[in-house]
Amino acid sequence: MELSAKFLAQLLKGTVEGDENAKATKFAKIEHGKPGTLSFFANPKYEPFVYTSKASILIVGKDFQPKEPVTPTLVRVEDAYSAIAELLKYVADKKKKAKRHRSLRARWFLSTKFGKKVYVGDYSYVGRHTVVGDNTVIHEHVYIGENCTIGSNCIFYPGVRIYPGMIIGNNVILHSGVVIGADGFGNAPQPDGSWEKIEHLGNVVIGNDVEIGANTTVDRAQMESTIIGNGVKIDNLCQIAHNVIIGDHTAMAAQCGIAGSTQIGKYCILAGQVGVAGHLKIADHTTICAQGGVIGNIRKEGEVLVGSPVIPVKQYMKAYAIFKRQAEE
Repeated sequence: MELSAKFLAQLLKGTVEGDENAKATKFAKIEHGKPGTLSFFANPKYEPFVYTSKASILIVGKDFQPKEPVTPTLVRVEDAYSAIAELLKYVADKKKKAKRHRSLRARWFLSTKFGKKVYVGDYSYVGRHTVVGDNTVIHEHVYIGENCTIGSNCIFYPGVRIYPGMIIGNNVILHSGVVIGADGFGNAPQPDGSWEKIEHLGNVVIGNDVEIGANTTVDRAQMESTIIGNGVKIDNLCQIAHNVIIGDHTAMAAQCGIAGSTQIGKYCILAGQVGVAGHLKIADHTTICAQGGVIGNIRKEGEVLVGSPVIPVKQYMKAYAIFKRQAEE
């Protein structure tokens, strides 16, 4: 796709500084900029590359003031990072094929209800009495069980598995290997030391604008629902156990594990490999740093916590300074 500086300024509500007819056909990191490419500058530590880049077009913030001559044509925008995200989405949408058919190699039933312009790829299965909203794309080798409700404008990549009875909102993206609705890890100990499986009869309810990364699993509730709120973003290789509730717009990085019946608030951030014990409550706007271990309730909103078990970051740094000093003695 060919993009001109003039078009980019219109799309991103910015201004052009330089040749408005400058064109780019590829994206490149600022340090790899060559003629015909488009780059962006948002992080101050990359400023030296602004002056060496040979890219044709460079997206920058409106307040950036070069200290040396700059070769690329500049497109000045309100926020360079947000602008490049918007541009990448625009290009990705344009590149998507107009998938608007249901493959004869897929299987569905007379009771399956499809909205307008739904795509179903080869060897996918959509169960009885399941409803799929408009413009949803179900790629190849996807399984969707019976009695599911799927919203509009969703994308399910190859290998997604959605168990019967699940409810998924609009604009949801599930990447390859995601499993929605498997039984939770519920087993009752018996007098002889064996384990008796506890059946799970609930479901999973996923809100709107949710994205779940590859090979992440969200277990169904024992009773009622495991709930993923609106705008939640979950990375690859995470485990969400039965009856968990994740509040709106919380983000979770790779390899996090949330044990059963825990409630995570809104606008929280869980960095990589965070582990949360079961039956806990985590307040809104909590940030838990990488490899943090949560074993108790977090009641105060807005805390930044680190360690295992987690403690406030300032307290942790003081303790670490003492530990380090003693280790050096």
